[in-house]
Amino acid sequence: MIEDNVTWFAGVDWGSEHHQVCLVDAAGRVVGEREFTHGGKGLADLCDWLLSICGAADTVAVGIEVPHGPVVDTLIDRGFELHAINPKQLDRLRDRHSVAGAKDDRRDAYVLGDGVRTDRRLFRRLHVTDPRLVELRAWSRLAEELTGERVRLSNRVHHELWRYYPQMLKIADGDVAAPWVLDLWDLAPTPAGGRRLRAARVDQLLKKHRIRRIDAEAVLRILQEPAIKVGPGVAEAASVHLRSLFTRLRVVTRELRQAEGKLDALCTAIGETDAASGEGLQRQDVMILRSMPGIGRSNLATLLCEGSGPLSRRDYQALRTLCGAAPVTKRSGKSHMVIMRYAAHVRLRNAVYHWARIAMQHDLRSKLRYAALRQRGKSHGRALRGVADRLLDLACVLLERQTPFDPDFARPK
Repeated sequence: MIEDNVTWFAGVDWGSEHHQVCLVDAAGRVVGEREFTHGGKGLADLCDWLLSICGAADTVAVGIEVPHGPVVDTLIDRGFELHAINPKQLDRLRDRHSVAGAKDDRRDAYVLGDGVRTDRRLFRRLHVTDPRLVELRAWSRLAEELTGERVRLSNRVHHELWRYYPQMLKIADGDVAAPWVLDLWDLAPTPAGGRRLRAARVDQLLKKHRIRRIDAEAVLRILQEPAIKVGPGVAEAASVHLRSLFTRLRVVTRELRQAEGKLDALCTAIGETDAASGEGLQRQDVMILRSMPGIGRSNLATLLCEGSGPLSRRDYQALRTLCGAAPVTKRSGKSHMVIMRYAAHVRLRNAVYHWARIAMQHDLRSKLRYAALRQRGKSHGRALRGVADRLLDLACVLLERQTPFDPDFARPK
């Protein structure tokens, strides 16, 4: 809905070094155009220039592509009404002014300003982000980055051990990055060292890490199996590389545990109080999402920090579109095709995929929905997206009613 007090419209074409700004009035006439350098003084001059012409910040609607960053924070802090638009939609609006495909910063700034004047329904109103969600987003992305780094290092360790020491892979049972496996390698970095290892040392190591699936005798029996015949110096060279990899693995594992602890603490803090500012989640929302089947620490944190807007509005359509669960239909004449939505938030799409995968294993309704879609000839990924679509719909309903998930709901007594 367009407010009556908005009479000025500005477009900001964001850049790494300079920001191009165009100001238009209610009739669409260009009032002024200026370029501002990126920095504290440049952003302050931008706001002062707009206020010198418009008089009051609440009479200006500003259009921008990037919905975050210092430009957005500065304009919102000064009281301007800020609206963001998808770059693909902005590209369509640009075609209204030039069909030749011409593009420059001045034209983009004008298209943003004129677009927020005529088609504000296409824009998304930006609000002050809850600082806890900003911190949660940073820790969530860091945890994802550390997890990927841990996997990469583990794969390199696996290759080096396969090269000269497959007995250690057999003991690790797929998790070569486990702390106790790293400490065991320190005791026996080569097959020759494994043959000299004593049961007391191994038993002490297993007790320290609380490993019960295997005992010291079994570890020694595997380590003392016939070793691979390698050339002179191969084992020593691989040991040098592995020592460096294990040092990095220990650092990454420690940082990952710290990030996971922060995720739990921040999610708990968000669930204990209402939103600090702007569009935020209610007090019971975290508890309700945690009660749903298949959702874990990482998926919950990703949903809260990347999808807080649709979740706070209980907007199921926006949420399923943002997560990639809503398919794309292409219909023209006799042609009718439904395909996967690729224009989605990558982190949210991965989160709901794994959410649906785990829920399908533990929730009866999700399992039945997955089986029904598979019987209709749908692929594994398409069936999981169907399960995720139902879970997102259910989450919005439960959040709207402020009711936790009940696995026995509507089940015959």
